[in-house]
Amino acid sequence: METNINERKPLDVLILAAGLGTRMRSNLAKVLHQLDGRPLINHVCLTAKLLKPRKIYTVIGHQGEDVKEAVLDQISGEEAEFPWQKEQLGTGDAVNSAREFLENENSTLLVLSGDVPMIRSETLAKLVEQHIYQNASCTILTVELDDPTGYGRVVRDSSDIFSRIVEQKDASDEELRVSEINSGIYCFDTKKLFEMLSRVSNDNAQGEYYLTDVPKLLLESGDRVSLYKHHDRTEIEGINNRKQLAEMEKNLRERVIERTLLESGATLVDPASVYISASAKIGRDTVIYPNVSIEGETEIGAGCTIRSGTRIADSKIGKNVSVLDSCLITEAKVGDNCNVGPFAHLRPNAVMKEGAKVGNFVEMKKTILGKNSKANHLTYLGDATVGENSNIGAGTITCNYDGKNKHETNIGNRVKIGSDTMLVAPIKIGDDATTGAGTVATKDVLPNTLVVGSPAREIKTIEKKEK
Repeated sequence: METNINERKPLDVLILAAGLGTRMRSNLAKVLHQLDGRPLINHVCLTAKLLKPRKIYTVIGHQGEDVKEAVLDQISGEEAEFPWQKEQLGTGDAVNSAREFLENENSTLLVLSGDVPMIRSETLAKLVEQHIYQNASCTILTVELDDPTGYGRVVRDSSDIFSRIVEQKDASDEELRVSEINSGIYCFDTKKLFEMLSRVSNDNAQGEYYLTDVPKLLLESGDRVSLYKHHDRTEIEGINNRKQLAEMEKNLRERVIERTLLESGATLVDPASVYISASAKIGRDTVIYPNVSIEGETEIGAGCTIRSGTRIADSKIGKNVSVLDSCLITEAKVGDNCNVGPFAHLRPNAVMKEGAKVGNFVEMKKTILGKNSKANHLTYLGDATVGENSNIGAGTITCNYDGKNKHETNIGNRVKIGSDTMLVAPIKIGDDATTGAGTVATKDVLPNTLVVGSPAREIKTIEKKEK
């Protein structure tokens, strides 16, 4: 559900995504590492987009062009701007990289971290609402942790009002005992933020410019700094290393499995061995066997059976479909009452109409297999259209590539393609035609015709049976 915010000033979002992520031990920028099959930055962008901001600014640096491309996969170019942080000089410097875009804007600025993917739009909406209601210049999202090691501590005064944020390496022993931490998520009055950033120094243990110094400077200037204490610590967990990424993937998967069992009404024979994307939808009374992976925006209808070893990604599966063992289905559509596999491969733009069957070691790419048609064994169908109630024999190949260009094969209704037939595209096989075993068809075949041989030659006209 999208979240609407009714505030006096327009809302802008600034995502910090320029970090190296050295603790990931990777050549890949941290925000490009994947969670639930998508880069971390995509999760944050999607959440930000649900708030309907005026614009989303993403601060990029390390592998900036790749990060930019990932962001634009989630939001349009009209919604996005990309300030560059040229050197890694701290969070204050990262925000300051957006000065030319934002310092004169009369807006509310929501600052997010590109490596905190689980934050919910509802939580951010409440943060912004409190910021507006309390007429604050800065509002900080905080949470209490049993072990706050590594996080900046939020220090309150004797009246329980914000005093300052202290980074771990700069904290005293007393401050280290504070359990309330800074999540790294803030709301600011945009103009006041950039005014205070001009006063931030790097006189600290790290020699960096801390964004966390800004709230204290605002307080000293007589501005209001508000704290929004959140109850769910899992939402603000950042990812700094591979172990944390694996733990978050595990936690997310467990959440999705529970939702699938309790809300979807599906049966998982061995939940611990099944992977289901958070974006996937599973129908009631569908049975999923061990070692199945359901990825991306996949939708599976009611009453289906998905057998072991199968991977389905970004595909739509109809009702009462049987997918046997070890199938690979990507960006494909399977109609109601179809049978797939075992060991079948449906590639992008493969479509099976209602009641169609694809069997052992059959591969389909950019092909429509018509209603109640069958390709049961050892067949490749590429750039093809097959009509209704046709049968494609074992070993059939649509020869769709001439070395330079792809060509289409069109097979009509009630056609019988004999075993080991080569269909050299472009070619059209008419309704009720038949090819003999081992045929190499290089020219169109007329309806109601039997052809055999290499190259195929017409043997006879087939009498059309009255129904």
